[in-house]
Amino acid sequence: MRQHNNGIRRAALATTAVTAVAAAVAGILPGTAMAATTTTSTPPPACAASALKVSAWQAAHRPVGTGTGAAVVQFTNVSRHTCILKGHPTVAGAGNGSPAHNTPLKVTRTGRAANVTVRPHGKAWVKLTFVQVQGEADGYCVSGTTPKVYPTMVIGLPHSGKHQVALNDGWWAECDNKVTVTPVSAVKPS
Repeated sequence: MRQHNNGIRRAALATTAVTAVAAAVAGILPGTAMAATTTTSTPPPACAASALKVSAWQAAHRPVGTGTGAAVVQFTNVSRHTCILKGHPTVAGAGNGSPAHNTPLKVTRTGRAANVTVRPHGKAWVKLTFVQVQGEADGYCVSGTTPKVYPTMVIGLPHSGKHQVALNDGWWAECDNKVTVTPVSAVKPS
């Protein structure tokens, strides 16, 4: 029995020696195998307001009516650094003045927010869907309130500032000061 145990010990020692030689050839020091195989990287920072150029246009798919109905807002990274956008926007109607003088709209969020990495010259989008104005001429709201028309909207993103933006194809017209918003997305909505 003693010879059998010695044979097992020699086999175990030989296996340990072979493993140590293989690790040395691979450049892994004893006790550092995990450190050699794990890496961590710091995610890019949130996009600064100054890193973003913001534009907007009426969405192709919008509620029936004569107002804006729905709009797509595009955020273009004009900096030389990759950054992150995340979250649902805030929306406020603004006149021809400062973004600080605006009328906040009641926001209903749809979808789940996730980080969107935006490389230099890259783009990300949100879609805004409003309570639609109905009728001709001045229009009307189904709720009985008076439609609101704004030359610009102030669109805010968490940690990325507030941006005053006009539609490239008209004015922002909506009812009831309500808007449904999607989170920032790497996929352009229609």
